[in-house]
Amino acid sequence: MTHHGHSRAPSSRRLRLATYNIHKCRGMDGRTRVDRIAEVLASLDADVIALQEVVGRGSDEDGQAAELGARLGMGWVMDSVRLLRGKAYGNVVLSRFPIASSLHCDLSCAKREPRGCVRVDVDVHGHTLHVFNVHLGTAVFERRKQAPRLAEFVADAHVPGPKVLLGDFNEWVKGLTSKTLGAMLEGVDLTQHLRSRRTYPGVLPMFHLDHIYVAGGLTVEKVSLPRNKLTLVASDHLPLVADVVMPAI
Repeated sequence: MTHHGHSRAPSSRRLRLATYNIHKCRGMDGRTRVDRIAEVLASLDADVIALQEVVGRGSDEDGQAAELGARLGMGWVMDSVRLLRGKAYGNVVLSRFPIASSLHCDLSCAKREPRGCVRVDVDVHGHTLHVFNVHLGTAVFERRKQAPRLAEFVADAHVPGPKVLLGDFNEWVKGLTSKTLGAMLEGVDLTQHLRSRRTYPGVLPMFHLDHIYVAGGLTVEKVSLPRNKLTLVASDHLPLVADVVMPAI
């Protein structure tokens, strides 16, 4: 796969982030194709990518994270929240920059599908960016319990510096999660950047599920939601892309 050159003005403080629920690489045509998701990701030209619903390693194969990382030439961390037919399953962060460390936060609620958030510390030219990748539950009562736990994890004063929280918040209405997080983090108002904020499902966007929050001096320059023939078929979500600038030290 060819490496797409940066069309953006080069700067040691600028980087491109993306979040994408890849739906186990199963497209709207019912076919599971890791190569197609890799093609979408390559076209985004992002430096750090948060993925949700990724099938990981099983006894007989390396899994989707390893294949995507290899195809894109990016390092990766998988945060498995449960087993899916004997394979790891959960969230992944891919990065062009070195990954220094990662930490898991359990957001699971009794009797519901296990959920989590992973913090991945990325070394951006000697400065740490804390990337939080989350996939919240589908039930309102679940997210009500998860929101304060998540906010506490993200707002941890012992983890200073620029932070970004990405992922699939599974919110069908602008509910409690946004309010709790919004009070602690600066929620990026996507309406400034997009004609339509609703990113799910890809073909007929109805709900605004995919958000981005920033803190610690990180600023968002631009947000986009690539809608094209490829992204409309590759998953049931669209990818969300954000160009951000690290704070001047």
